[in-house]
Amino acid sequence: MKEGVLQRIGRGKFTLGESRKYIPDISSVTKSIFKNLKKEFPYTNLCVWNTSALNEFMQHQPNRFFLLVETDKETANSAFYFLRDSDSYPKKKSVFIEPDKDILEKYIIKEKEAIVIKPLITEAPTQMINKVETATIEKMLVDIFCDEVIFSAQQGAEMRAIFIEAFTKYTINQSKMLRYADRRKKKEDLNQFVRTITNLWQ
Repeated sequence: MKEGVLQRIGRGKFTLGESRKYIPDISSVTKSIFKNLKKEFPYTNLCVWNTSALNEFMQHQPNRFFLLVETDKETANSAFYFLRDSDSYPKKKSVFIEPDKDILEKYIIKEKEAIVIKPLITEAPTQMINKVETATIEKMLVDIFCDEVIFSAQQGAEMRAIFIEAFTKYTINQSKMLRYADRRKKKEDLNQFVRTITNLWQ
């Protein structure tokens, strides 16, 4: 591993080549929202990321994005009201909390970029980038696999393309991804899905 011949992809699992860590771009809006939320709710867990990060892996580029604010379930409502009334980001961004398919189709469909608040799954894999707690690539992949509502643009053939591209470009920690999928009760489904598109899992 020190020589760069092997990279760790899980507990006791390795593959040839150097590790290629995924590091997303953090926009000024994302950074501002995280900073203000952390100041207002210093003891809550947060993960803030934008679905536009998935464009890197997609064949067809969507014209609508969500700035996802994931936080402890107990804080979600307070975070919603705080962001709705906040002047720390452009007013044109609407804020929604756990929208269902009906809300998405009726109200968010016309928004180019909306803020969506969701409960943060415990033990979700996150990373600190530029002082913002954001999603790891393992979290992103599991999320699009588990949530067909928020990630409707990333389903079907597009999801297969995303997974293949992500596995090709970056080092995916399989153990971390499966642990998180297990928290979302999708471990076996995800395992079977990945086995159909890549030979990286033995």
